[in-house]
Parts: sequence; structure tokens; C-alpha cells
Amino acid sequence: MAGTTPGTPRVLRAMNDRAALDLMLAEGPLSRGRIGELTGLSKPTASQLLARLEQAGLVRVTGRSAGRPGPNAQLYAVNGDAAHVAGVDVTTARVLAGVADVTGRVAGRFELPTPAGTHGRTRPPATELVVRAVEGAAEAAGVDVSALHRTVVGTPGAFDPSTGRLRYASHLPGWHSPTLLEEMAAALPMPVEYDNDVNLVAVAEQRRGAAEGREDFVLLWNEQGIGAALVIGGRLHRGRTGGAGEVGFLPVPGTPLVRDPAERNSGGFQALAGAGAVLRWAHELGLASDPEADVQTNAADLVARAVAAVGGADDGGDEGEGGEGGGGVRPHDAAYDALLSRLATGTAVGLASMVAVLDPQLIVLSGGVLMAGGERLRRLVQAELRELAVPEPALRLGTVTGEPVLHGALESALATTRDEVFDTSR
Repeated sequence: MAGTTPGTPRVLRAMNDRAALDLMLAEGPLSRGRIGELTGLSKPTASQLLARLEQAGLVRVTGRSAGRPGPNAQLYAVNGDAAHVAGVDVTTARVLAGVADVTGRVAGRFELPTPAGTHGRTRPPATELVVRAVEGAAEAAGVDVSALHRTVVGTPGAFDPSTGRLRYASHLPGWHSPTLLEEMAAALPMPVEYDNDVNLVAVAEQRRGAAEGREDFVLLWNEQGIGAALVIGGRLHRGRTGGAGEVGFLPVPGTPLVRDPAERNSGGFQALAGAGAVLRWAHELGLASDPEADVQTNAADLVARAVAAVGGADDGGDEGEGGEGGGGVRPHDAAYDALLSRLATGTAVGLASMVAVLDPQLIVLSGGVLMAGGERLRRLVQAELRELAVPEPALRLGTVTGEPVLHGALESALATTRDEVFDTSR
């Protein structure tokens, strides 16, 4: 509400407008009377508010209430067409884009595989890949790209604010040009923002997942690599160069000390508990893996098979309680049990360092490798962490499991866009 004076009728009207819009986003269609009840506004004021929002194109009538005594009242909802945003999830294997309307409904998505260049063909430039993906998602949503209010792009690593160059992700080809951000800004007609992919998963979990309502939490991600998102006082902590949370580089006991981790693109925690470690344990334990699958898919499959072999989730117990659960392990399942135990111990060793420094309210486990372990692995990690750390934060599995980076990118884009579009004081 830039350019307004606090306490003026104009500002108060804008505050009421935003409160009503947020209620409709949270509750769905509401009648004039219900909006008055929830906001404390009189019926005439609520009527004026809805007329004002309808004229601005921010709400529309969606039907009438039913099932209550008296005449049916008109129901109002946020007009999804008031704004659209795009989110992009970039990995080494593909670029995935989605478009959502201002209510958060995903209206279109487009996935663009990005295999390494073969047979003399080079990989297309990163800018071209993102533009094609965003255009494809916009077309699927029936929206012109020029109508998008904002795009948020999630990548491994982070763009250093002082140089504009991607760091901590040497494995992502084509994303290290010093002019990349300028090229992207010139190629796309809307504001473009960038964030670490794991940070965006934390955004999704905080807005509508396992960390909803939590001000201080750590999200640990284990998939192609190990990373973390740190939320302190309700805000993401990114650090001076954007590298806060790159815990795969963390030196930990149980692995050789890795010097020059940036050059090696690996570190102690990654070696101790990452997808590659799961495959190494499988080989040592005589467990078969798929030679055609990538490392993270293989690791997640092994962990899922281990959980199935040793009995899945344990019964009983509240959130945050440790213990390895009941039931003995059959002799032929001992190898799978050992694999889960090693993963739980390795995960807890890295988490113990983070807990000692941050003392979070909550730890959320996410990413394909950890999610494949389900509740059984969560309990094993909790039991190990209890023996390694003094604070005892609650430990939860992530609940935003379908394309969480993309959903986090959309949530991030929507937060800023709503602040702009819903501001009726302008």
C-alpha cells in the first residue's frame, strides 16, 4: 500500500478488502453475511466492499447458498482470472513449468526433457529451455505469456546476489553463464525470480504442508543430492551467497574429510547418507539394483523395498516419539534392515549438527530417498537423533509430495503477486 497514510479511510478500506479476499481464498465462496460475520463488518459495509471488489475484477458471483432458512444469498469467490503466475522446476533431466491462477489452482503444466547432448547435438541454452517450458505451460492453461504477472524458477544451488552467477550446482550444465540472468530477463516479458529448489519445497510445506504454522523449522531433502532449507522467524535464511542449507558439503564423522568440496561437488554428509551411499550399502549387503535407472531412483527404490521387506510403518506412538518399533526381522530380511538402519544413522548424524546450531521447532524430511522410507524410517531417524542431539525437535514427513519444487515456486510467485493485485489502495 505504498503512497498511503496509515489510518485513513482509504487504507482501512484496503485492509478490509484484503482481509475479505484472504478469507475467500481460505474458505472458498462466501456470502455477504458470512463475510460480515468473519470480518466484523456491518452488512452495508460488507455490501460496499463486495461491490468494490467485483468492479475491480477481483471477485465474482459463483452461485447461491442453499440449505439455510430464508432466501438464498449470493456467494462470492476470488476471480482466478485476476492474475496468473508461472513456476519452473529445473533439474539435470528436465525443466518442468506450471501456471496457476491467483487462487492457486494449477491451470496448466509442461515438461521438457533435457537429456545431455548426443550424436553431435548440443544441449539447448538454459534460457531457451525455460522460455519453451513457460510458453508450453501458459498454452496449456489458455493464458498468453504476456499476461503472466511473475515467474519463479527453482534450481539446485543458488544464484549469488553479488555476482548473479549460479553456485553450488556444478552438475547443472548450461546454467553458469555470467550473463544468464540478463538473458532470461530479456527473453521473458514478466519479472523473473530465482530460488534454491529445496527452499521452494520449504515454502510449499510452510504454506500448505507439514510445516504449516511453524516459524522455525528445517527441511531436509535427499534426492539427487542432500540439501536443507532453513526457516527462522518465519522467513527463509539464505545466507550471504545464497548457500545456507547446502548441507551436502557438511563435514561429518564417518566419512573421509572432503577438501575442495566445490570442485568435487560433494561433501561429507552427501557421502554419508546420500543416494550414492544407499547404492554402496546395497552392493555391500548383496541387494540388487537397477543398472538402467539413475542414482536417486535406484536409491528410493531400494529404500522402499527395504521398508516393505521389514514390515513398513510401526503402529502406535505420537509425533516426535522415537523408537524402532516392534517385531523381529526375519533372517532373509536382515540386509534390508541394515540398509534402513545405516540410512537412519547417517541422516541423524547430519541433522544433529543442524539441531545443535539452529534448535528448530520442527524437522521435515522430504525428497524421494527419505520419503520412500515412510514412517518407519522417520521413527528410526528420530530414535537416532535423540541419542545424538540435546534438543529434541519434532520430526515429520513432508506432505507436499507431488512436484513439491514446482508447487513451492508457484506459492512464492503467488505471495508477491497477491500483494500487488489485491492492493486496492492504489
